[in-house]
Amino acid sequence: MSEAGLNHEFGIPGAVRFEQSPEGLLLARISSDGGTADICLQGAHVFSWNVKGLLEPVLWLSREAKFQAGKSLRGGIPVCWPWFGPHAEGGSFPAHGFARTATWDVAASDVDGSGAVCLTLTLEPESMPEAMWPHATTLELKVSLGATLKLELSTRNIGSQAFVLGEALHTYFNISDIGNVAVHGLHGVEYWDTVGTVEKKVQAGAIDFSAETDRVYIHSPQACSIDDPGFARRIHIHKQGSLSTVVWNPWVAKAERMGDLGKPDGWRQMLCVESANAWDNKLTLAPGERHTLSVEYRVEPL
Repeated sequence: MSEAGLNHEFGIPGAVRFEQSPEGLLLARISSDGGTADICLQGAHVFSWNVKGLLEPVLWLSREAKFQAGKSLRGGIPVCWPWFGPHAEGGSFPAHGFARTATWDVAASDVDGSGAVCLTLTLEPESMPEAMWPHATTLELKVSLGATLKLELSTRNIGSQAFVLGEALHTYFNISDIGNVAVHGLHGVEYWDTVGTVEKKVQAGAIDFSAETDRVYIHSPQACSIDDPGFARRIHIHKQGSLSTVVWNPWVAKAERMGDLGKPDGWRQMLCVESANAWDNKLTLAPGERHTLSVEYRVEPL
């Protein structure tokens, strides 16, 4: 659907409008009493969230992020689906699945009773590459913006056979400095440390950062939070339908190899805390079954 068609059918004055990026991708701009958020329809990718009254955005987007067809944005909240990380069998398949570069359809927009502005995007079976995903599936992402930001990612198996599913909302948070923040709420949780030799470990206390960090915390349905004294704020992450939490910062050497994190030190201003079902916590969906991974983000003064 064109920009004009989207605005005619789903635009809401003062709340939802659609426009085209200079590169030709369609964007949704949503506004509520609590702030603003922007979504790229390619990938159903929330790439900005600003809370009213806060100077700094909550989400991080690389200065070198490119709005290009077929390329995922570096930053914001990529949708990793229907697998997390490399594909188990297809070495040529894209890491983190195909949903983050697919073009999603707008299904609904409204303002709910609390004043939250809601936008629902869908990815239908005909938009899924059969060579990568030979399963009849529908996928929906509902984004709700009010005093908080809430995402609900729903997968439904409409086929006749069960399938295994991996997924994540790969959220990049904007932080003052990676050496000055800590993640709370995962004390005592087992995790896979994937930097160097893969090892299973147990978290002791809060997570702080002084080197490359890439961890998959398993069997971790609980909420967690990021304390950021530099920005004088705490970011709360409450989730449902997610049993894994991924914590990632590439640090110096890996950031240089990646090349799109914003030179010279964009990596210092970002931290990924991802709500997922991955590794030990991949899901099996039976025919007719529906699963929803939902996350709500809230910011408070520290």
